[in-house]
Amino acid sequence: MVAVVSEFTMPSLSPVADWATRLTEPTILIADDDETVRDLVAFKLAAAGYHAITAEDGSSALDLIHREQPDMVILDVVMPGLDGLSVCYELHSSAATAQIPVLMLSGRDRQVDIDLGLTVGADDYLIKPFSTAELIRRVRWLLLATGE
Repeated sequence: MVAVVSEFTMPSLSPVADWATRLTEPTILIADDDETVRDLVAFKLAAAGYHAITAEDGSSALDLIHREQPDMVILDVVMPGLDGLSVCYELHSSAATAQIPVLMLSGRDRQVDIDLGLTVGADDYLIKPFSTAELIRRVRWLLLATGE
């Protein structure tokens, strides 16, 4: 399987402005196998002033996390291959990535699923469908809580 990785930034008038903005915007990785959800979250985060990078599966997400060292990660629970729970567990098992806040984003809404996500290390759990205002609020809260 070929991993699709993309970046979303709001258009600017200058390549220098794009470079400078990337230095000041927190980078958030979104990993979701649903392209529509992935693109919507990335677009809304970019509109809110974040630099969004995306991955379509857990393995690609882990590769990007180690390469890009994002300020935050948003993970879908159910993805082909390596699922979001496994990615979250891997992140919190390594000293190099344990400090990165994780927001689980899932259609699984049972309390046992939420508890499992938090047990493997997620800092927050948002159930699909979600409001984009609530998503942005939680992202801001998690980044503030970690000092980003």
